[in-house]
Order: sequence, then C-alpha cells, then structure tokens
Amino acid sequence: MQGRFGPAPSTAPAVPYRLLENRPMLLTRDFGLVWSGQLISQIGDGISKLALLWFVYAITGSPLKTSIIGLLQTIPPIVLGPVIGVYVDRLPKKVLLIVSDILRALLIGLIPCLIPVESFTVTILYVLVLFHALATAVFGPALTAAIPAIVPKTQFTAANALLQGTTSLGIIFGPALSGLGIAAYGSQEVLCLNAVTYMVSAGCLVFVRFADSAPSRLPAAEPTTMLRDLIEGLRYSVVSQPIILFLTGTAALYTFGTSALTALFPVFARSMLGLGPVEVGYLWSTMGIGLLVTSIGLIWITSWTLRDRTRLIAGTSALSGIAICALVWTTDPYQAGLLMVLIGGGMGALTPIAWGFIQELAPRHMVGRILGLYGTGAMTAAILGITAFGWITERYGPQTGLVWIGIVLLVTAMAAGWMSRMCERA
Repeated sequence: MQGRFGPAPSTAPAVPYRLLENRPMLLTRDFGLVWSGQLISQIGDGISKLALLWFVYAITGSPLKTSIIGLLQTIPPIVLGPVIGVYVDRLPKKVLLIVSDILRALLIGLIPCLIPVESFTVTILYVLVLFHALATAVFGPALTAAIPAIVPKTQFTAANALLQGTTSLGIIFGPALSGLGIAAYGSQEVLCLNAVTYMVSAGCLVFVRFADSAPSRLPAAEPTTMLRDLIEGLRYSVVSQPIILFLTGTAALYTFGTSALTALFPVFARSMLGLGPVEVGYLWSTMGIGLLVTSIGLIWITSWTLRDRTRLIAGTSALSGIAICALVWTTDPYQAGLLMVLIGGGMGALTPIAWGFIQELAPRHMVGRILGLYGTGAMTAAILGITAFGWITERYGPQTGLVWIGIVLLVTAMAAGWMSRMCERA
C-alpha cells in the first residue's frame, strides 16, 4: 500500500530467506525452529498457569490473593514496556530470547524444585512470578520484533498467526495436563516441568539464524539516549504513521473486553450455567479451539492489503461481540461450547494482524519501541477492563457484565471498520 500509511523504507540489506517448499506451514527453516520451541514452552505455560493459581488458592483460600498472580504478571509490561522496547531495538534479538528463556526456566522451573515444600511460601512464589513476568515482558516483544529477521515480509501475518497457534494449543492442552499433574504429584512439582519446556525453547533458538545478528544502529554522529529513543518511537507512531496510534487504540478496546472475559469466565460459567471446575475447564478449552482455527486460517490471508486485514478484524470482533451477548440467553452447556468456539475464533484475528501491521510499517530499528508502546496500551486497558467489569459483574450480575463486554467488542469492530477506511483513503 502506498501513500501516507505506506511502509517505511528499509535500510537493511536484502535477506536470502530460504523458503521450504515441502514445509510451507513452517515458512522457513529458522521459523520452524522458533515455532517448535514455542509449541513446547506454550504448553508448559498452560500447565504452569493453573499450577500457580492452584498453589496460591490451596495455601491461602483467598480469591484476592490468588488474583494477585495476574496483577504481578501484568505490572512489568505496563511499567517497563516502552523501556524494554528500546533495549529490544538496541540489543541482538537472539541473545535476548535465549537469556529470557533461561531465566524463565530458573524462576518458575528450577527454583521451585530446589525449595523444600515447607519453605515454599506464597510470598516466595509472588517474587518468582514477578521476575518471571519481567523476563516474559522482554521475550514477547523480542520475539515479535525478530519475525522480520527470519521470514519474508509477505509472510509476517502468517508467522504471527502460527505463533498464536502455539498459544492456542497451550490453552487447549495445558490446563488438562496441569490438572492431571497436580492430582498426581502436586502443584510445586508441576512447576518444575516448565524448566524443561523453556530450556527446549532456548535450545531451538540456539540454531536459529537471524538476519540481523547485529542490532540496528543510528549513525555514530547521532548518539541516542533512552528518552530520545522513546520520543522517536512515540513521534513515529503519532505523527509519521498515525494509523499505528489508531491500531493501538483499537487493540486497547479489544483487550479491555477480552481480558475481562477471560478473568471472569469461571464466574460466568458457574453462576449462569451451574458448571463445576471440570466442566469449566472443558468449556474454556473450546475457546482455544476457535482461536486455533482462526490462527490457521490467517496463514492464507497474509498477503491481503492492510485495508482488507482491518476489515477482517472488524468482522471477527463483531462475531465475538454477538456470541458473547448470546451467552446471556444460553442455558445449555453444549450451546455455550459452540458459542465459545465462535468467541475464540473471533478473538484470534486482531493480535497477529496488528503485529503484522507494526512489522510492515515500522522501520526495522524501531519495531521494538513501537511494540513496547503498543503492549503498554493494551495491558493497561486489560487491567482497567478486569477492574471495571469485575465491579459491574459484582454490582449488577453476570448477565449485565457479559452484555457490556459484548458491546465493547462491537465497538472494537466499529473502530476497525473506521481504520479500514483510513487505509482506503491513504
């Protein structure tokens, strides 16, 4: 797409990507290694998430203390997201990714195994979760910013979708495996498994060949500071490419609603459908199925124009909004499962497409900063959404909370539709 919202000229040398014709789903050899490592680590993440929550709730019996886990996981990307983005741009992506994986293996894998059961307190777990979240806050933007270094530009959205597919598989299989592991061995032992999954991911990354093995730098005559780099990224997002600002706002609306849905889903399922924990887990997995189907489908739209991709965001967000509202009038668990598949499918389009936008539009030396700003906006909206809809649900009931979450997704669809017209006029 040309014009005001056209891609920024790249000064990076041409990259001889080696597409594997007999493995089109993995795009390139190097991306295949990244994807394989992420598949293992995402399933490990799905296992550990339930183990973390189960450990805290089993020890304390407090929903509030259990919810602190989610808060601790959200603080680093909100507070440090822009700063992390600067260092993602300055430092080699491969080093950042491998070091982050090793740190995560130590913090939520090895250390819990080494601490005696009687000494493994909730306070210690909180500290480990906070530092684990910090390492994850580095890994996420570094991985997304590294996509242009391992796949061709025409495959950015497909690569993002395939990576989201590993998250979907983690949602589908992780909680079930975690429940079996907790029942058989205990939550502390289940956390140890994550050390293995992160080390597998780090091992895969060792063999990945990144096109930009050295970080992009500005000319030596123009020394930069942290503040200057942040201002440069903000100016580019607001002035040079205002569609990125609009995209960030649309993503914030999306996470405002979807984060509340995922955080309060057990409340909705238990209050409205009368489901127990096993049935809630199954119903949650159906959302992961929808997310996976959309992730696979996005592989074939990677060459669409920005306008067409934003129209897809509008359509899928509207689908999620309508399906969420329909849950209010659903009493049958099987019908609810079908709606959850539709909700997950509708939720699966925005993030891979949004990341593809940033990877295509932003200069290579600024991708990390812009992803950091994007992530800060999205995660801040997530906290606000969980808080706001938690209050609405407690005050006015789960039906009212669900309807308003659905309305937020419909507003997201309208914002994406407006953004598609911005692309069309460019």
